[in-house]
Amino acid sequence: MLYGFEDREPSVDPLAYISDTAQVIGDVVVGPHCYVGHGVILRGDYGRIEIGTGTAIEEGVIGHAPPGETFRIGDHVTVGHGAVIHGMGIDDWAVVGMGAILSLRSRVGRWSIVAEGAVVRMMQEVKDGMVVAGNPAQDVRETAEKDRALWEFGKQLYVDLAARYLAGGIRPLDR
Repeated sequence: MLYGFEDREPSVDPLAYISDTAQVIGDVVVGPHCYVGHGVILRGDYGRIEIGTGTAIEEGVIGHAPPGETFRIGDHVTVGHGAVIHGMGIDDWAVVGMGAILSLRSRVGRWSIVAEGAVVRMMQEVKDGMVVAGNPAQDVRETAEKDRALWEFGKQLYVDLAARYLAGGIRPLDR
């Protein structure tokens, strides 16, 4: 569901899929070929969220922008199931693992991976091309070519899934 809040309304590209069970509230911009899964909550009620092209916001993600500011989620980003994201930015091709937390004003660099369950602290920055894990999140290693190949494949799955949903592949059943 899309919700207006005061003078703010979502803007969704017609090539993006937003689940009927997602809640997209206020000043949220969703680019083309994106997938916003079931049970997602994106709150642009006192800040703005911008999502680029080909990004997957998977089931159960909660996202919020800082007051009066913009939380930019880049192109070809994957945010895994159940993540909580309340940062300032996730750059292109980054991955935020399932159940990870991005705290207030955090940033995740291009081609970086935040491991499942990791906690990126308030104002922490994950550098470009790094894998971080733990609580608090710490550098584990640089991303490798095998990481990039795997995530390119995974990201395309969600772009394709969004297109299939938009084409009518998903439908309510009366039982």
